[in-house]
Amino acid sequence: MLDIKFVRENPEIVKQNIKNKFQDAKLPLVDEAIALDTECRAAKSGADALRANRNKFSKEIGALMAQGKRDEAEEMKKKVTEAAQQLAKFETAETELSEKLTSVMMKIPNIIDPSVPIGKDDSENVEVTRYGEPLTPDFEVPYHTDIMEKLNGIDLDSARKVAGNGFYYLMGDIARLHSAVISYARDFMIDRGFTYCVPPFMIRSNVVTGVMSFAEMDAMMYKIEGEDLYLIGTSEHSMIGKFIDTILTEDELPKTLTSYSPCFRKEKGAHGLEERGVYRIHQFEKQEMIVVCKPEDSKMWFDKLWQNTVDLFRSLDIPVRTLECCSGDLADLKVKSVDVEAWSPRQQKYFEVGSCSNLGDAQARRLKIRVNGADGKYFAHTLNNTVVAPPRMLIAFLENNLNEDGSVNIPEVLRPYMGNKDKIDV
Repeated sequence: MLDIKFVRENPEIVKQNIKNKFQDAKLPLVDEAIALDTECRAAKSGADALRANRNKFSKEIGALMAQGKRDEAEEMKKKVTEAAQQLAKFETAETELSEKLTSVMMKIPNIIDPSVPIGKDDSENVEVTRYGEPLTPDFEVPYHTDIMEKLNGIDLDSARKVAGNGFYYLMGDIARLHSAVISYARDFMIDRGFTYCVPPFMIRSNVVTGVMSFAEMDAMMYKIEGEDLYLIGTSEHSMIGKFIDTILTEDELPKTLTSYSPCFRKEKGAHGLEERGVYRIHQFEKQEMIVVCKPEDSKMWFDKLWQNTVDLFRSLDIPVRTLECCSGDLADLKVKSVDVEAWSPRQQKYFEVGSCSNLGDAQARRLKIRVNGADGKYFAHTLNNTVVAPPRMLIAFLENNLNEDGSVNIPEVLRPYMGNKDKIDV
């Protein structure tokens, strides 16, 4: 959420930013916010004036009573009563206008970084760098669920009977590989100085609206019926929520946390042939990283975060590339975002396995995460990035480590988590 003062003083910048995100339908929100802000400030000014008069009248009543001027004191009391009634009206108006203003402001997109390429959707995202040589084996690489089934590692039919489409049973060595990747990612991030955390897997609505846009919320979140709780779609939401209504000192920053959690997503809409199996599902597990830092440090942390994911995948010999998300592909709270994509030998292309985002002070402003600095309080910056998210990550792993006989090689760094096995045999 933007600062209303910034919107008031820079309406054309805010409108151009909306145009750059190809969300022209939101342009009227800027003028609406400015109008509501004007009314809200007028109501506040009127209320402040009435409070000042009420205090002045109260003192005068005391003086008149001390002088025995009861009739004049009674007249003054009537003025106090009238002022109180007017004050109640101003206070009600101020509250209602403030709520309307907040609602409008939460729909206005954050100002994107000047370096973000302008484009309508993800088809206009820009490749930045490739890491590792994308190789294609001499044999045909099967679909990932076929690889898993040959290894007795997945049962989709039973999952459909139990929970419906979008769920799975992982079995045997594939299930063990799934857990090994998560454990390795956890230790990888701890070795890089991040504090490990297992967060709540449900969050309240005020945290949900603090960390994401309404459109994202509707498309992703599962609501717990009869309670003010939502299942998390990613542990980033719970982790950033940890700092709600806090005032941090500068020497406490940065806060660098890495978290494990299951994640639950509606995944509305049809997703196409390549997203069957375990590519896009309603339940998965993930290792995440978040940073809460000073504004001047957020660019540096952004580059560190996506590099962590690249380094982890390269340690598993999986070729990856980074992709700069264009303006139209950025969620409303994001300032800048880079996707990490892994090479798929079967598809002969890269696919997303992680996303790194700098949200500036948008989440901090909504959640009131402030920093006590030398020149006063200010809002922190928040960032997040996927370390690894199996089972999607398993697709890249299996395809890049598959042998012609159907067995799968286990990279050296994973072997301690797999009972020192160097291969999953058919």
